[in-house]
Amino acid sequence: MIVRVSETDIQQPRLPAAPPAATPPPKAAAAAQLPQDRYLNRELSWLDFNARVLALAEDTSEPLLERAKFLAIFASNLDEFYMVRVAGLKRRADAGLAVRSADGLTPTEQLTLIAKRTQDLAVRHARVFLDQVRPALAEEGIAIIGWADLDDEERQRLSRYFQDQVFPVLTPLAVDPAHPFPYISGLSLNLAVTVKDSETGGEHFARVKVPDNVNRFVKVTRPREPRDPEALERPLEAFLPMEDLIAAHLEQLFPGMEVVEHHSFRITRNADFEVDEDRDEDLLQALERELARRRFGSPVRLEVSDDMTEHMLELLLRELDVDPADVIQVPGLLDLSCLWQVYGVDRPALKDAPYVPATPPAFGERETPRNVFAALRECDVLVHHPYDSFSTSVQRFIEQAAADPQVLAIKQTLYRTSGDSPIVNALIDAAEAGKQVVALVEIKARFDEQANIKWARQLEQAGVHVVYGLIGLKTHCKTCLVVRREGSTIRRYCHIGTGNYNPKTARLYEDVGLLTAAPEIGADLTDLFNSLTGYSRKANYRNLLVAPSSVRSGIIERIRRETELAEQGLPARIRLKCNAIVDEQIIDALYRASQAGVPVQIVVRGICGLRPGVPGMSENIEVRSILGRFLEHSRMLHFRAQDEFWIGSADMMHRNLDRRVEVMAQVKDPKLCEQLGVVFDSALDPATRCWVLQQDGSWQAEPEPIGDGRVDQVRDHQEFLMRLRRPDQR
Repeated sequence: MIVRVSETDIQQPRLPAAPPAATPPPKAAAAAQLPQDRYLNRELSWLDFNARVLALAEDTSEPLLERAKFLAIFASNLDEFYMVRVAGLKRRADAGLAVRSADGLTPTEQLTLIAKRTQDLAVRHARVFLDQVRPALAEEGIAIIGWADLDDEERQRLSRYFQDQVFPVLTPLAVDPAHPFPYISGLSLNLAVTVKDSETGGEHFARVKVPDNVNRFVKVTRPREPRDPEALERPLEAFLPMEDLIAAHLEQLFPGMEVVEHHSFRITRNADFEVDEDRDEDLLQALERELARRRFGSPVRLEVSDDMTEHMLELLLRELDVDPADVIQVPGLLDLSCLWQVYGVDRPALKDAPYVPATPPAFGERETPRNVFAALRECDVLVHHPYDSFSTSVQRFIEQAAADPQVLAIKQTLYRTSGDSPIVNALIDAAEAGKQVVALVEIKARFDEQANIKWARQLEQAGVHVVYGLIGLKTHCKTCLVVRREGSTIRRYCHIGTGNYNPKTARLYEDVGLLTAAPEIGADLTDLFNSLTGYSRKANYRNLLVAPSSVRSGIIERIRRETELAEQGLPARIRLKCNAIVDEQIIDALYRASQAGVPVQIVVRGICGLRPGVPGMSENIEVRSILGRFLEHSRMLHFRAQDEFWIGSADMMHRNLDRRVEVMAQVKDPKLCEQLGVVFDSALDPATRCWVLQQDGSWQAEPEPIGDGRVDQVRDHQEFLMRLRRPDQR
C-alpha cells in the first residue's frame, strides 16, 4: 500500500478539502428535467464493489497475506450475493414478475448481465491466486501444494492421516436406479467421480462430499533449503487441499472399481426467505422452521473446475436442475474463502502491522479507567472505531452500568454480536443483580439468525426482558439507554452508533458512536424503546431521525435546504458517508441540489445508484470509494446550511428507510463535529488513495501515479487516522 504521511499530517488535521467547483445554477425549467437513464444498476454496482476488493488482492504494495485475505473476502462476498440478491432476481423471473429495476432492466436482463460479469470476475479471481499470490506465498515459504508435490515419506504420513482421520467420515454416494442422485447442500465442496466396474465395464457416477467440519487444508511442515548460504533455514509450511487428499485415495472408497475421472464442484442455494409475521404467533419458532428449510433452497449457481468433462457437467446440470447460464467455470481451487486458514499463519512480516486502539481521553487510560458516567456528565464523547477502542469505551459503558448499584435499568438493541459476547454477559449480570434489563434481539439478522436465537433464549433464562421488535420491520439501529439514580434525580446515559455491539468486528469495521448524557437524547431513546417494546407509535423525535417514519424525509428536507441556499447565491455544501446509496428519492434530491450549484461529495463503500458528473444534472457531485485494512462502515452526514452533523445506522437504501428501524442522531458538540469534519476532510483529500465513480458507472483508481503533476504525495486515509489517534505507533 502506498502511504506517505508527513509529520505535519499526523499532528495537525488538514484544512477542509476543497469541494468540487460549483457551476452556476441552471434555469428553473432546465432544473426540473431529470433524464430517464439517471440511475446505475444496483446489482452491477455491487459487483463493481467486489471488483475493488479484488483489486486490493492484486495490489503488490499490500502485505502478501493481506492479499490472500482479500481473495477470501471476495469469495465469501460473492457467495452471499448469489444466495440473496441473485436468488431474489431468479424468484421474480420464475414467477413472471417483470418488475424493472430503477435503471429499467427486467430481472432476466439483470441475471444475464450478472452471469457475464461474474464469470469474468471469477476467472480473474482465480488467476490472481494462481499466477500472483500462490507463487509469492511459495517464495515466502508458504506453499499450497498438490499430491504430486509430496515426497514418498510425506505421502505415507498423509495416507495414515487419511485412514485415521478422514476415511471414517466420508460417505461415497453412488447414483443408479437403486440410488437416486443425492442431495447436495449449499456451499459444500464435492468431488464428482466416474468409476468403472472391473467386471462389467459399466461406468457409474458417484459423489463424495469433502467434510465441512474439518480444515480445508492439511498442513504439512518440512525443512526448507536456504536460498543462499547466509540465509537461515526455516520450515516450509505447506498446505494440501483436503479434496486432493481424498482424490488420491478414491480407490479405497471404491474397491474393485477403476476411478476414471474426478472433478470438484460446488452448489450455491437460495438462502433468502421470509417469515409471515402476521400469521405466526411465535416468531422464534417460525424463524427456526424457515432456517431448517434454508438448506433446501433452489440452486442459484454451480461452480465447477474448468477441466470438468462435458459429459459430467451435463449430468450435474440435469440432476441438480441448474440452468447452464448459472455455471461458473474456474481454474484451480474452488471456494477461495479457504485462504482464511492460510492467513492464520504466524508471519507478522507478511501482514499489516498491529494497531492497538486508543482509549478516548475522557475515559482515562486503559490501566486506570475513569468512571464513564462521571466523564459523560462533563462532556459528550465521540468514539471512532477501530481507532478508538471498543472495549475501553462502549463495552466499558455497558459493563460499568451492569455493575453500578445506582443503575436502575439498561435497554439495549442487539443486531449482531460476537460468539462469546461480553455485551450479552454484562446484560445477564445486570439482570441477575436485579436491574430492569430489556434486550431487543433482532432474530431476523440474515445469516446470524441461529446465533441470535441462542442469545435470546440465554437472555430470557437470566431474567432479561427479550423482545423481537416490530412486526414487518428489522430493528437495525444501534442504541443503548442506561437509567441511573443520582441523589433525588434520575439521569439517562445513551450510546447511539453506526456499528454492531460486537467487540470482534469493532476491531475490523470502521464505525462511529456518540456517548452522551444529553437529556433530549435520553428522552428520545426512552420514547424509541417504548415504541419497540410496547404499543407506542411515536413518529417525531427531538434530536433523532427514526426510520421508517422520518429518516428519508429528514435527509431530503436538509438537502432541499442546501438547494434553496444555493439558488439564493448563498454558500451550501453536502457531504455524505455511507455503505450504499440507491434510494431514488434521495438521489433525485441530490441531483436537484447539484443543478442548483450545491457541491455534493459522497464517500460510499459499496453500491451507488447515483450517476455523477453528468452535465446539467450531476456535474457538482463527486463520488469516491475507500477500501482498505478496515471495512468502512460508518454513516455520517454533513449539511453546511446549519453546520449539521448526523451519524447513525441507516444507509440510503429502500430496505433501511422503509423496512427497518434505523436511528440517525445529530451531533451538536462543536468539538465532536470537528472530529467528524476531520474524517470527511481526510477521506475527500485530493491526495487520498481511493476509487472515483465516473459518469458511465466505471470506477477509476485515484490519484494518478506520483510525478504527473497532480499531487506531490499519495496518502492513505486509514493510515492517517491511525497515526492521528496513536502517533506513538509507527
